[in-house]
Amino acid sequence: MQSITVSESFKKMTIKAILSICLFIVTYLALIFLSVIFTIICAYGGFAIIMLKPTLLTILVGVGLLAMGILVLFFLGKFIFKKNVVDRSHLIEITATQEPQLFAFIQKIVGEVKTDFPKKIYLSAEVNASVFYDSSFLSMFLPIKKNLQIGVALVNAVSVSEFEAILAHEFGHFSQRSMKVGSYVYNVNQVIYNLLYENDSFESTASNIASVHSYIAFFVRLGFRIIQGIQWVLRKIYDIVNLSYMSLSREMEFHADEVAANVAGSEPLITSLLRLDLADESYKTVINYYSDKISEAVKPSNIFPQHQFVMNFLAKENKLPNVNNLPQVNLSNYNRYNKTKLVITNQWASHPNTEDRVAALQKLNISVKENKTDRAIVLFKSIDVVQQKVTDNLFAQVTYNEEVKDEKTEEFIETYTKNYKANTFDTIFNCYYDNKNPFYFDKDSLESPPQLTFNDLFGENAVDTVYTSIAIERDIQTITQIKNGDLAIKSFDYDGVKYAPKQCDELIPVLETELARLKKEIEVNDKAIFQYFLTLAQSKGLETEYLNHYKAYDEIDKSYDEQFEIYVKMMNATAFINYNTPFEVIEQNINTIYELEKLFKEQINKLLGDERYQPVITDEIKENLNKYLAEVLVYFSRPTYDDNALNIMMTSIHQYQYIIGRKFFESKKELLDFKVKLINQ
Repeated sequence: MQSITVSESFKKMTIKAILSICLFIVTYLALIFLSVIFTIICAYGGFAIIMLKPTLLTILVGVGLLAMGILVLFFLGKFIFKKNVVDRSHLIEITATQEPQLFAFIQKIVGEVKTDFPKKIYLSAEVNASVFYDSSFLSMFLPIKKNLQIGVALVNAVSVSEFEAILAHEFGHFSQRSMKVGSYVYNVNQVIYNLLYENDSFESTASNIASVHSYIAFFVRLGFRIIQGIQWVLRKIYDIVNLSYMSLSREMEFHADEVAANVAGSEPLITSLLRLDLADESYKTVINYYSDKISEAVKPSNIFPQHQFVMNFLAKENKLPNVNNLPQVNLSNYNRYNKTKLVITNQWASHPNTEDRVAALQKLNISVKENKTDRAIVLFKSIDVVQQKVTDNLFAQVTYNEEVKDEKTEEFIETYTKNYKANTFDTIFNCYYDNKNPFYFDKDSLESPPQLTFNDLFGENAVDTVYTSIAIERDIQTITQIKNGDLAIKSFDYDGVKYAPKQCDELIPVLETELARLKKEIEVNDKAIFQYFLTLAQSKGLETEYLNHYKAYDEIDKSYDEQFEIYVKMMNATAFINYNTPFEVIEQNINTIYELEKLFKEQINKLLGDERYQPVITDEIKENLNKYLAEVLVYFSRPTYDDNALNIMMTSIHQYQYIIGRKFFESKKELLDFKVKLINQ
């Protein structure tokens, strides 16, 4: 640990952060000074008016002036009394008596990192570990004991060495004095944020003062105008301080990674970083699964075996190796579908991206002292009991309308696997169709079948071409936004070359040419795919069925674009409902909705009468859509919206989108499943 020194980049960001703090202090002291002078003038003026002619009117004016001055001064000092308390309702505290091996493990890490043992240790459910503490203005000056939060889903997804690296990273943030500046900048951020945005109690107090009399209310409103001016100044300072904090925060992550590598080695932190997205996605999948089961009053007694199953299931689907029941994700797997060559540094990001962190750790190349490959759950005395307790706490806030039924892991596996298969394409296509659609070709336009194998058509080269074209298309959109000034950045990198916004005109045509070449290549491959399966169908006497599947899909595909465009128009037309809008503008917008609804309702009628869409239209959806069609809904009547009418319309919009989206997916899946049938038959 003695060999770790802060980088030049870290020093540079630290200096910027210190300068931003100084700027805030100077600005804040100037505002305080002016506010004190202003309050004294208000107090003196109010007292003078009262003494000039003591009447109820002059007393009210005098009190109003004094209240205005005090409000402005109190606004600037209210953060001193604000304490940011971290919500612990989702956490369960554990002790050394309950988990002696885990506490000994953590004690060893803090000893190596040379920091303090956590004040308290808590368990949560998610894929996460963090050090946290309640903060206030005094946090900048007084030492504060930190608490450690450990996510049980994280422990479920890492080895002992990986867990050691993750905890060493968290403690690494507090291991050296040089890291203290990060806490200062964070607290300054909190102070300004409090002044700008956390004003509910302040506004409530001001409102109570204003309610005394209309004269006093006048001065309170005037005080708020002055406060708005102060907030404008502070917003400018906040941008500077926040930008400095984010830049420093990214450097602090690299520094904490180096600390972790010195404790556990580079490799365990790398492997955990690359797996955590999969672990988190698996956890969210299970949570969403049981969220959909609330109406059925179904929940698990222990959610973590389900989490483990989903993580390994998805890994197997993506052909990832497995060691000790943990999927192994390498950098090529991690970036398989991300083919972009566009790099824009996100100056507001608090963490560097995973690829940069992995590259920095690989450069350090610190060997593993002892690679402990057992899953981190072995550190708990009775992991099943812990998991069940955390699961109970996780679902404690859910309200069920009937007696709750516990779902066994085996039942979950059966239902999840069935749902997954129904909502994904066969892995035989190697994700070729996950983000692109099949194309129908006229049989008579086909040339002689190319001599290509199935592996040629759906191999890595073909898949890479698809995802490269998708990436270039998105890159062109982003670079066009930069060119038009919609993204305010000074420079960006593309394929390792730095560009200024004024050079976008040079780059875009080059990318468009490359995109056209790739699309032509994909089209040639798609035609070869069509011919390949046509030949296969002919050899098995299924040509007519094959062409009918393609034509049915093609008809749905052609309808979908028009249908989806209407959905987008309805969503755009109703977006204003979420914002404060003048009555006159609301009425104009409502009239626009009424006009657009004519076409929208026509489309709904078509769907309800089209037998092709009936399998995806449930009784509940049909009932709501028929209600929407039958009623003349009035969405707004001054001064309020009709929430019930709006709910009927918005539900219909979302259900319409579900119908067209679900039917499109199912028709595509039916076609692809038929292709699988041709291969397996």
